[in-house]
Amino acid sequence: MNHRLYSLIETSLLASFISVTGFIKIPTFIMGSEFQMSAPIAVAICAVFGFKRYIIAGILSSITLFLMGAHTLIHVEIAMIFRIVVGISMALFGRHTGVILIAGPLGTLVARIVLAFTLQVPAIVLIIPAIPGMLLTAFMSVPLTKLLRKTDQQIGGKQYGKAL
Repeated sequence: MNHRLYSLIETSLLASFISVTGFIKIPTFIMGSEFQMSAPIAVAICAVFGFKRYIIAGILSSITLFLMGAHTLIHVEIAMIFRIVVGISMALFGRHTGVILIAGPLGTLVARIVLAFTLQVPAIVLIIPAIPGMLLTAFMSVPLTKLLRKTDQQIGGKQYGKAL
């Protein structure tokens, strides 16, 4: 399989992975808040595959979910702000464990501040319910990154010349 075709398939699968895990929502102890599994998955994808592949997969995910009616423009806004902050964090500071821990919660924080501006509500009202999810994102991002990195090394694009 040639490199370009493999990259196309891999990016499509990453977009699907982001989309599907976005539907996995775990309730937290704060009423009205939940942890969305796609956040640490997205951080791991950015850490393993780099910003370009991550942002393309994220855009494809948002377009797909929007066209299916599963997301509104506000959902897309939140997701894209999150992705940009995570990507810029890793582009500026590297893909080290500390950055992986902080990138997701920072992305959520900035996305909530932008959402507060969009909705014309106090940011603290949106940030406080997000804190448990931000902590879970930080906690889950590192092991998911390690798992995704190991999987990519074992079966990923480094084997273009081998039978898959």
